Amino acid sequence: MPVKASKARHKRQTGCGAMRTVRQLLDAKGHGIFAVAPDASVFEAIRLMEAHGVGALLVMEGEKLVGIISERDYARKVILKGKTSKDTLVRDIMTRHVVYVSPDQTVEDCMALMTGKRVRHLPVLTGAEVVGVISIGDVVKIMISEKDFIISEMAKYISGG
Repeated sequence: MPVKASKARHKRQTGCGAMRTVRQLLDAKGHGIFAVAPDASVFEAIRLMEAHGVGALLVMEGEKLVGIISERDYARKVILKGKTSKDTLVRDIMTRHVVYVSPDQTVEDCMALMTGKRVRHLPVLTGAEVVGVISIGDVVKIMISEKDFIISEMAKYISGG
């Protein structure tokens, strides 16, 4: 069951305009998602994660988001419990209460949410439709880029350039 993240009360401003939104981040990185069915084996899910170079998969029943499975779920709910990945179904270990964001939320909103909820991946939903996924790596990369831009502009200003 998806759990909507609340929007920030106000949008912050930087020297280069409004904070980047999730929509802008997805437009730059792509809207592709990697998903698995709840009846798939955990082994199959881990194989898909490895093949796509990702740390989590959305769990979908058709077009409906029903959960998320991550490497962390695998480590804590399969390996540490002495289960086998080939005999365990995704539905048995997936996180059912998925925290998600909307395309209009800011990247800073996402960073705060990821830190506060201790999650590394956020599905992006418009209504009930999944339109993308962002990771903590995506968020950190764009925040560093924004800070580098601000520093560069301040250096130009200070040096009179």
